[in-house]
This record gives sequence, C-alpha cells and structure tokens, in this order.
Amino acid sequence: MLTRPLGSTGPRVSALGLGCMGMSALYGDADRGESIATVHAALDAGVTLLDTGDFYGMGHNELLIREALSTAPAGLRERAVIGVKFGALRGPDGSWGGVDGRPAAVRNFAAYSLQRLGVDHIDVYRIARVDPDVPVEETVGAIAELVQAGYVRHIGLSEAGADTVRRAAATAPIADLQIEYSLISRGVEERILPATRELGVGITAYGVLSRGLISGHYTADRRLAANDFRAHSPRFQGDNLRHNLGLVEALREIAADKGVTVAQIAIAWVLARGEDIVPLVGARTRERLSEALGALDVKLEESDLAAIERAVPAGAAAGDRYAEEQMSMLDSER
Repeated sequence: MLTRPLGSTGPRVSALGLGCMGMSALYGDADRGESIATVHAALDAGVTLLDTGDFYGMGHNELLIREALSTAPAGLRERAVIGVKFGALRGPDGSWGGVDGRPAAVRNFAAYSLQRLGVDHIDVYRIARVDPDVPVEETVGAIAELVQAGYVRHIGLSEAGADTVRRAAATAPIADLQIEYSLISRGVEERILPATRELGVGITAYGVLSRGLISGHYTADRRLAANDFRAHSPRFQGDNLRHNLGLVEALREIAADKGVTVAQIAIAWVLARGEDIVPLVGARTRERLSEALGALDVKLEESDLAAIERAVPAGAAAGDRYAEEQMSMLDSER
C-alpha cells in the first residue's frame, strides 16, 4: 500500500482512507456484517486510516468500528489510525442542533468517543464544523490539552476556511484539514489549498465520488430512502441530477479508453492533485472497496488530465453540495 503523510506534523497513513459514515447513517440502511467485513478487508489491503464521527448514527459508527477492530486479527488491528469528528449536536429523531466547540464540550465528546471505540487515545481529533460562537483558538486549544494528556495524538480540522486554518495553526500543530474535494467540488483550490500547503497542513478529501453521484453506478431512476441524505441534496434533484449525470457520461468515455471504471478515474484524479492529499472512500461493501483500491494503480498522464478537465471543468456541477441551511454552516464557504 502506498502511504502519504497527514501534513508535516501528522502520521503517515495509507494513500486511501476508509470513510465509515455510510455504514451507520445518511445513505439508507447498511448491512452490519458486510460493513465489518469491509473494514477487515480494508485493513488487510493495507488501508490504515479509518474516518468516523461520534454523531454518525449517534455513536453507532464508533461502536461498529470497535467491533470491527476487536474481531480483526491483532496484526491488522494495530494498523488502524482512527480519525474522529466531534461537535455536531443531534436530537433523538436525528435532527441537527448545530455544533458545540466549547472546551468543556470538547473534553466531554472525547471521553465518550474513547469509551465507545474502546481505545486509550484517538489518532486524529477534529471538530466536524467550526463553531461560529466559539473562537477556533479555544476549540483547538482544548484538543491540544488532550494531546498533552495523551488522549489524542494529532489535531485536525474539518470544513474550515483559509483564515480559520491559519488561526488554528497559530494555536497548535494541525495535521490535516478534512474537506470535500472531487472533480465537481473544487472550491478548496482557490484559497484553502494554497493556505494548507503554505502551513504544512495535509488534506483528507471526503466526497471524492460526490456521494456516489460520479461513481458511474448512480442512475437517474434510482429511488432513495427517506433516511438517505441524497434525497435532499441539491445535486441529486431534477434537472441538476440530469446535468450532473451528463458529466459522468463524459467521464465514462475517458475511463473506458483507459480500461478503468468511472469511480477509479475520479479517485485517481484526486490522488493526482498532490502527495499532501489523502482521499477518503466511503465504501460500504467489499466490492466497492475493491474497485476503489484499483484507483491506486491508475496512472493519469498529462493528456488524461487535460481530457478530464475538458469533460468536467471546475464549476461544471449543477447544484450546491449541501442544502442552503447546511451550506450556511460551512466556514469553508465564507
């Protein structure tokens, strides 16, 4: 397995990470047994970075990872580097209640995550969304105290804008920024990516297949469950969806010429954006994991990159990546 560093201060991890959210929440029902088998297969293939959030299924995902690690062979279990997002407030009905980045809340969230995961430390700890009511220096400072106490190894950020990344990095060493980055989500390139590179902060890119939209497997007639995030996502609605699937078909032609799948070329494109970028793939099955891992063998020449750029230029997608209310909560979009 190829490896990449999470910034200048973070750990070295597999070049692809496994995003585990979909095993517990937001994409409809998932098969628990298959989810655990997928985590095992990822570790066996050399994937070390497992990404979760304490609010994914209100703790379900952390407990799932705990079960997966506890039933994996010891040699595989020891490879795992666990990244946890915290701070999102949820109601019993799954409703969104904002974020809490107060230092006391940071310590509280960490205590529960350590217990659910069954570990004595979290490898990378980050607030899921920047709390607009709490200076980022206070939130990061609280995580830094957890680092000093041995409960956290590295500090990360999520969906933070360039100015916020600078303020955070001036407070404590920041390993990486987790942010959406794909062929049809390229807002990071304008200000954020130059800032992280200047500061030595790595990027863990989520949504590299845009929640399956540019995987090559999504169809216009697909029916989504009520508990599937995509049922309310602008990019999956009406004319937006038809336009975006047209982009996928253009990408499919390029993939076919190289003898690879659409998903593989989309993941390979993110991998090619720089050694400081680690894509997270949200595979929920061993079949999808195997396809994603195949992207590591895809070599994109300059001619390939130019063809991809013509097929899916920056800003080509129709619709925002989140609904309006959720977009307003993103520090990275300000």
